[in-house]
Amino acid sequence: MSRPIKNVAVTGASGRLGSAVLERLVSSGKFNIKVLRRNGSKSTFALGTQVVDVDFESVDSLKAALAGQDAVVAPLGALALGIQKPLIDAAIAAGVQRFLPSEFGADLSNSNNRKLPVFAGKVEIADYLVEKAKDTPLTYTVVSNGAFLDWGLRNRFIIDISEYKPTIFDGGDAIFSTTTLASVGDAVVGILLHPEETKNRRVYIEDLKISQNQLLALARRVAPGKPWEPQQASLDAATKRSDERLTQGLFDGETFLPYIYRSMLDPASDGNFQKTDNALLGLKGKTEEDVVELLKQVLN
Repeated sequence: MSRPIKNVAVTGASGRLGSAVLERLVSSGKFNIKVLRRNGSKSTFALGTQVVDVDFESVDSLKAALAGQDAVVAPLGALALGIQKPLIDAAIAAGVQRFLPSEFGADLSNSNNRKLPVFAGKVEIADYLVEKAKDTPLTYTVVSNGAFLDWGLRNRFIIDISEYKPTIFDGGDAIFSTTTLASVGDAVVGILLHPEETKNRRVYIEDLKISQNQLLALARRVAPGKPWEPQQASLDAATKRSDERLTQGLFDGETFLPYIYRSMLDPASDGNFQKTDNALLGLKGKTEEDVVELLKQVLN
């Protein structure tokens, strides 16, 4: 039986997702939070936040920082995924009970998604964590939350409405799961409050299911007078071009984003979650009116 989780260490806490997760953990009032910050970092946090500067390449440094911690939450950016191996080793050495890796996003139990180059780092870390959990007391929970709803709208990802010419893939009717950053944070709180029910497995969360065409219709509703000209595109063509760019050694957003679109919009990638853990984790979900409010912020 898993023991209650009280002391929680968070890495990547200054990032877009990390800051949202940190805020929800703190506001829950359920945990003692320690932020692990890279030596030399200038990131700042709210007054009263316990911050420990560490060398993320040193297991000894990380082990000392993790002494007495029950869980590690690692909502890291793509460029920092590699620091999780020494972090996992240090968590084991320090007797940490639960580790949440930077898995947030697509369902990487899907074999098609696991093959996409953009997820190679996440797959490697998840596999490493699963192997370590087989013969150590460390347990894990990985989170699939689909596309980030608020971040995606504000950063021209789910649908780029900034110039009223959004790219619509394969007709735009594919339904996909999507979640706000704050709801991901709420899910992390729920996971830590239910350590036994979430032990050594993937949890699925979503705020709502939606399609690109539905988002476009809502955007037109918010801004009916704008010159909307959706641009039709092919997922196959987009990912083929990404494959070509990889062979040219071009490792950038233009190369990798089409793979994320495939994980989200290709029916074979299970971007539309058939079941979720919302009820267990206390997530209430969002409505189309919530999306309208987000679109108003983006468009006005």
